[in-house]
Amino acid sequence: MAEESKDACDANKAVEVIKMQKTSDMAEMEVGPLIQVKVLFFARARELTGLTDISLLMPPRSTARDCMSKLLNKFPKLEEIYNSMVVALNEEYAPESTVLRNSDELAIIPPISGG
Repeated sequence: MAEESKDACDANKAVEVIKMQKTSDMAEMEVGPLIQVKVLFFARARELTGLTDISLLMPPRSTARDCMSKLLNKFPKLEEIYNSMVVALNEEYAPESTVLRNSDELAIIPPISGG
């Protein structure tokens, strides 16, 4: 009788592990693999980050705004130009609501001054 109880307990544990794995697999399918975005920094953005470019891994369906949020966390000094800069996606100006795809190139373009 004790052996049957142990077998039932083991079977319940196995079912629970399978359920957890299935849930994990479904979550991965919904999110999908990460996408890679190359970010280019120009002028003042380059000075504030100390970089000419960086590659970021982002969840699928991320927007340029999501990418900017990640950049602001990594480089808080970018806040200085955030409200006056523009972004270009694959060499074309784009709103921050634009959804990014794998291998996209996002350029951070600060305001240009001069005369």
